[in-house]
Amino acid sequence: MAKTQYSPTFPMFPGDAAAVTPSDTQDLPEISIIYVGAFGTTGAVKVTTAQGTEVTFLGVPPGAVIPVQVRRVWTTGTTATNLVRVF
Repeated sequence: MAKTQYSPTFPMFPGDAAAVTPSDTQDLPEISIIYVGAFGTTGAVKVTTAQGTEVTFLGVPPGAVIPVQVRRVWTTGTTATNLVRVF
């Protein structure tokens, strides 16, 4: 499957979701929005945005959605658990 490129018109209702395996070396298969599952733990989520910026969201609670399109969720710097990508 071809990698999805950044889109300012990311679909309001994406078509799929999958568990996230954070990685310091591999991008996600598709540009995605990240959800911290309701049974996850509060923590930090380090991402590379669709535009290529590395940023860490701190204190992200279970049930929260990271409000930016991301291409990578980092192992180093991510402490929140039960992450799901929506794409």
